Amino acid sequence: MAMKEVKPEAFNESVFQVIGKDWLLVTGEAEGKANAMTASWGGMGIMWGKPVAYIFIRPSRYTKEFIDKAEGLTLSVFAEDRRKMMSYFGTVSGRDEDKIAKAGLTVRHDNGRTYFDEARVTMLCRKLYAQELKQECFIDKACDEKWYNDDYHTMYIVEIDKILVQE
Repeated sequence: MAMKEVKPEAFNESVFQVIGKDWLLVTGEAEGKANAMTASWGGMGIMWGKPVAYIFIRPSRYTKEFIDKAEGLTLSVFAEDRRKMMSYFGTVSGRDEDKIAKAGLTVRHDNGRTYFDEARVTMLCRKLYAQELKQECFIDKACDEKWYNDDYHTMYIVEIDKILVQE
């Protein structure tokens, strides 16, 4: 499918919809291989004068190894007819099988970042910051109690270099 580039400031979709409802496919590429996982926690905005996204990855996720080794990553949004695929990327580990190949996605590369023709939106990003969430930093302790059992996410703040959308 044909993609066109839009500037981050011209991206006008609801972040709550794109991340929380549609979900993101977070993809990292390292040493000539790529792995991806579904994410529904994060946000977008301005940080350090740059258009950014922030995402959260648990230490147990195989994709985190790829993200940690790479300079960048991609965030992809797919149409609703790919919901089953997105669920698959969130439940199966790339340690066990090549999820990207099994999903039949058409792989593209941009400056060491993997993305997919089938995505309706792709954000090509460069890592700026990573910070592990810590139990002692929770102000609302109920969030810690509800969502964690010593498997605290790492938060990544990434600059959005380029956004591609389906025409």
